[in-house]
Amino acid sequence: MRGAILPGNATVAYVEKDLPNPGFGEVIIQTKSSGICGSDLKYIYNGHIGTGGARYENVIVGHEPAGVVVKCGSHMKRTSVNDRVCIYHISGCGMCSECRKGYMISCKSHHRKAYGWQRDGGMAPYILAEEKDLIQLPDNISFNSGAVIACGGGTVFEAVSRLGLSGFDSVFVCGLGPVGLITLILAKALGARFVFGYDKDFKRSEFAFDKGLIDVNVNDLNELKNHILDSTNGDLCNRSFDCSGTDQGRKLCLDMTGDWSRVSLIGELNSFTFYPSPDLLHKNSTIYGSWVTSTWRMEELAKKMNHYGFTFDSIITHTFNSSEIDLAYSTANEGSSGKIVVEFL
Repeated sequence: MRGAILPGNATVAYVEKDLPNPGFGEVIIQTKSSGICGSDLKYIYNGHIGTGGARYENVIVGHEPAGVVVKCGSHMKRTSVNDRVCIYHISGCGMCSECRKGYMISCKSHHRKAYGWQRDGGMAPYILAEEKDLIQLPDNISFNSGAVIACGGGTVFEAVSRLGLSGFDSVFVCGLGPVGLITLILAKALGARFVFGYDKDFKRSEFAFDKGLIDVNVNDLNELKNHILDSTNGDLCNRSFDCSGTDQGRKLCLDMTGDWSRVSLIGELNSFTFYPSPDLLHKNSTIYGSWVTSTWRMEELAKKMNHYGFTFDSIITHTFNSSEIDLAYSTANEGSSGKIVVEFL
């Protein structure tokens, strides 16, 4: 089979590999959709900068796949041929305390291998996967939405769950790329009273507004803050999420929240400069770090999407076929799109 690797110089290369037979506790998945994540661009596509768990070992990339089980190895516990699944993208040892809690992202064992980083991932027509890494995908959720669940959707759901987001809350999101758009969808789905967003790229704000994901389309920060003050009777937001991964964006999330607020940091890299007394202590606010999610939380998201009828399809702005993986990555690298998915037809 033909799969894509990332040499590290903003190009895509292709390799031919034999399709392996699944062994004990393993399955073969026929890929239907495979998403592109910002971490691919930051750590692999433009240059191999990752170390430890983020190191890239020239395997087939793609850690956001969804598809259909076409072959099962021995000793399956719940999986059958024709099951629709997406894959939790870190295959941990299964024995440490973090793996036993479902947070294989935090596995420290040398057995830990991430799909698309240290073991072959989803930018190929078939994937060899561990049964323990599979997330069951309900019939009415598209494979494209399943690919979003596989990383960004699960990551955001973890963050909003930690903050206890509900219909009592007013929400501010900074950074309206794919992860920010997912955050807006979940905020709306969970019934947030008001939802505001900001991105330095005004086209992204326009896209979010056109999709009905933010309440006002304002890119002047002073004007936006006044809108928030008017809507909340002077209280500002009480939940905010930084999806920009920038110093300025993180500080903005503090500035747009009031007393007793909760702020979640989702975007990775860079620094965070703030003044503890006025920005945090005097407001009795709390900052939460949140990294990826657990297998059980990701499966909970899929079930909630099935029950409440929301999807991530609306934020997928580009789809490419499997012969256009190079174009898919170059488009994602431009930084102005919504979610990008490669479809294997």
